[in-house]
Amino acid sequence: MAPLAYLQRPPAGEPEGLLLLHHGRGTDEHDLLGLVDLLDPQKRLHVATPRAPLVLEGSPGYHWYLVPRVGYPDRDTFEAARAALAELHDGLWEQTGIEPARTVLGGFSMGTVMSYAMALGGDRPPVAGILAFSGFVPTVDGWQPELDDRQGTRTFIAHGRRDPIIEIDFAHRARQLLEQGGLEVDYHESEIGHQIDPAHLSAASSWLADSL
Repeated sequence: MAPLAYLQRPPAGEPEGLLLLHHGRGTDEHDLLGLVDLLDPQKRLHVATPRAPLVLEGSPGYHWYLVPRVGYPDRDTFEAARAALAELHDGLWEQTGIEPARTVLGGFSMGTVMSYAMALGGDRPPVAGILAFSGFVPTVDGWQPELDDRQGTRTFIAHGRRDPIIEIDFAHRARQLLEQGGLEVDYHESEIGHQIDPAHLSAASSWLADSL
């Protein structure tokens, strides 16, 4: 697979951390750029937004994996996306000099799934935090979350109770899994559908500043 395309927003000065934002299904690397100044208004962080690798016939934008069933990504495309993201993340850590312990992985929907997959995979280094908008911890044959050495990874979860695509129960399960594993979870939900609630962005910005 070819290296992933991505955009970067540099910090105003010396970076205090790295924020990687992974877009949702059917969009691209521009989709979450509009959130960056809301999440990091003082431009303390180096920010990168990758583009997912898949283009599907008859479907707009880019995708991280195939979806046979919500909550259960297709194994082959999921693992290919994980490998591509591992290469990108490793390259950005080397390029910026910002280590995983000062990195937050975040996203929306399918991008949140990939953030969980990269932050909780036992073959990947622990990171400072996970910014999880409207997603789920995936169930994939051959992959499972490893939490034993992730107690320092903080998580911000925000989800809509009226989400018709990724039901709120997925957020409840993620929260329960992480808290039982000893991870700190800052949890939010509201009466919205499959979208990011603007009301959650201030709390997410404060959480991000505390996490980095």
